[in-house]
Amino acid sequence: MTTEPYITGAHIIARTLKDLGVTVVFGLVGVPISGVAEQAINLGIRFVGFRNEQAASYAATAYGYLTGKPGVCLVVGGPGVLHAIAGVGNASENNFPLLLLGGSTETHLVTKGAFQELDSISLLKPHTKIAIRPSNASSLSPIVANAYRTSFYGRPGTGFVDLPADIINEPLDPQAASNVEETPAVAAPPKGGADEARLLKVAELIKRAKAPLVLIGKGAAYARAEVPIRHFIDSTLLAFLPSPMGKGVMPDSHPRNVSSARSAALKMADVVLVLGARLNWIFHYGEPPKWNPEAKFIQVDISSEEMGRNAADAELSLLGDVCIVVQQLTQHLANWTYNPSLSDYFSVLKTARQGNEAMAARAASDPSLPLTYARAFDVIKTALHSLSPPAGGGICYISEGANTMDISRSIFPLEHPRLRLDAGTYATMGVGLPYAIAAWESYNGPGAQACSGPAKRKKVVAIEGDSAFGFSGMEVETMARMGMDVLIFVINNGGIYFGDSKSTEDWAERQQRTMRGDPGLRSWALGWEVKYEKLAVACGGMGFFVRTPEELEMATVAGFNAKVPVIVNVIIQSGKVEKPSFGWQTTPKRKANRTKL
Repeated sequence: MTTEPYITGAHIIARTLKDLGVTVVFGLVGVPISGVAEQAINLGIRFVGFRNEQAASYAATAYGYLTGKPGVCLVVGGPGVLHAIAGVGNASENNFPLLLLGGSTETHLVTKGAFQELDSISLLKPHTKIAIRPSNASSLSPIVANAYRTSFYGRPGTGFVDLPADIINEPLDPQAASNVEETPAVAAPPKGGADEARLLKVAELIKRAKAPLVLIGKGAAYARAEVPIRHFIDSTLLAFLPSPMGKGVMPDSHPRNVSSARSAALKMADVVLVLGARLNWIFHYGEPPKWNPEAKFIQVDISSEEMGRNAADAELSLLGDVCIVVQQLTQHLANWTYNPSLSDYFSVLKTARQGNEAMAARAASDPSLPLTYARAFDVIKTALHSLSPPAGGGICYISEGANTMDISRSIFPLEHPRLRLDAGTYATMGVGLPYAIAAWESYNGPGAQACSGPAKRKKVVAIEGDSAFGFSGMEVETMARMGMDVLIFVINNGGIYFGDSKSTEDWAERQQRTMRGDPGLRSWALGWEVKYEKLAVACGGMGFFVRTPEELEMATVAGFNAKVPVIVNVIIQSGKVEKPSFGWQTTPKRKANRTKL
């Protein structure tokens, strides 16, 4: 490392990030970490400054998922670290790689009640893969590099480095400065395959299955396993079902995709190959009544701790990188394809798919005003596909909210991986706009590292429930300031889940009753027809307030072509209770133990 007069820890941290190949840092500056951000900018690293550390940490986690390298988040100590803990939890539950750098008080002031003092190491150690505080500036480079490496080697998660103010800001003496060396780039994590004896056993089990099913999770997308998985499915002709963020690893248009017959596939499957997914709430733990009680699960995962979890059998698990293991399975199943005549599996799935698709088509053509969810999403999809067909992979979708995310997940098809992000395993609200910023930076930023489909540049489209949008709405200003042309749809029903009002008169009456102290708004109520689009206009973007299909189509086309952030505020029906259909809204009833007297 080139020594300079008065080199500080801030110089060393920034130079280490540069040496590690970091091209963007997400965060929010303040005492004592402003100098780190400034030095990073001086070295050509793009700093995306957020309005809240929570949003910055979410963006860094999504960036790690999309690029396969740790996203870096830089925050102040105390409350800044507390806010960023949201991203730590998100990274841990979703297995996203995150490097969190948090400032802290001077080492000689610890326990004295210093400015924003917090024992961050004790707080974060149980929730991170590594949490460490350097003892001096000379040790910064190897410590930051080790935390970076740890966060994405093995099962991805968070590496945290606590940065005391004196170590960041105080100059090193000439001798110490001369001993600081450049940090070598961290190589990609090593990959391994599964045990041959296990592979033989699993291959025979698949061959004997009457109703085999492949689950494809976002872990397969993170591993960039689309090429071997596509070859595997095409050669074996097995049915597959993607998780919401596993969509696109296999094209949604593929004839073996059984997403539109999901319930039937789960109830009939007898052998289930799980690729980069977990048997958690998203897949109903692999348990009845959603699943066939006789189903056998074959897990393919990089983490041995995941093996045998819930309904899975550790004896059938394949430990290794999904890219390599799938290639191994393909070799063991060479010259074999699934024979649909073994059972009525495919015929039942076909019937279920036809019925569900017909039902979806009827919902999409509902002429009601205000718009329904399905009608609004169909108008948006039709307009977007006319501008950018799915085969080109030119759109990255972000979806957030309860009904908004649940209903939209089956409406917008993907042909390429890593083009859909949502609340994920942790069902985290508030990730939508931060994820959109991360996606824009991953695909379109100066240091863009992600790739998916023929189109290199992506239009980032965020579909937000009005409640979800409120968690991080001010990040629209971040988008505008950073030159990000994100298209945001706020699906506005005036409340959480299904809203609370059916007319402006009803809403006004309830408001008056609330002001008088009478029983008024329910806990899930939000403001009626709030003009969210004006936030984009206030920040230098464009806004549209729409009620009809024609207005929505026009706004979608204009928003897609705009070079600034756009909010399309879509008024839909409120007060109509939709039937919950996904895991976080429905839980199988526990059977009570009854004792005869």
